[in-house]
Amino acid sequence: MAEPAHLQAFPPVLNAHTRAVVLGSFPGVASLQAQAYYANPRNQFWPIMAAILGEPFPDLEYPERIRRLLEHRIGLWDVYGTCQREGSLDSAIRAAAPNDLTRLTREAPELRLVLHNGAESARRLHETRALGVEALRLPSTSPANARWSFEAKLEAWAEALARAGIPEKP
Repeated sequence: MAEPAHLQAFPPVLNAHTRAVVLGSFPGVASLQAQAYYANPRNQFWPIMAAILGEPFPDLEYPERIRRLLEHRIGLWDVYGTCQREGSLDSAIRAAAPNDLTRLTREAPELRLVLHNGAESARRLHETRALGVEALRLPSTSPANARWSFEAKLEAWAEALARAGIPEKP
């Protein structure tokens, strides 16, 4: 049996004004093929962000999604930079090389909150808390997380982002 391919994740989506960053584990097959975070149409990340931020994320082209997400001071990255994996499940991740999470505070000096999108990402909670910012584990937006309803995920994510003052009140 052939060894799974060695996969490369994406660079972080951050800027100097990023106040909250969402850390996934590693991009799934659909995301790797599209070269876009949360590209699986069944992943609830973009619909949740749309509901919280009042933006039509699911209807936008990817570059515009990223532009608007950054406008709302939210960044994206993954805890692993490379790994081997068949399929998209976190449980299939092997030989994972972690990303240098200290990069978050260097590139986003206004960072207040790290949101771990699911259990695999949350394995690195101790590292993100060591950065001196609040870090929380949130329910995964993945279609594999069927235990949580969309409404329950939306509530958890909205409460978490509010801790970083997102969305900003006029």
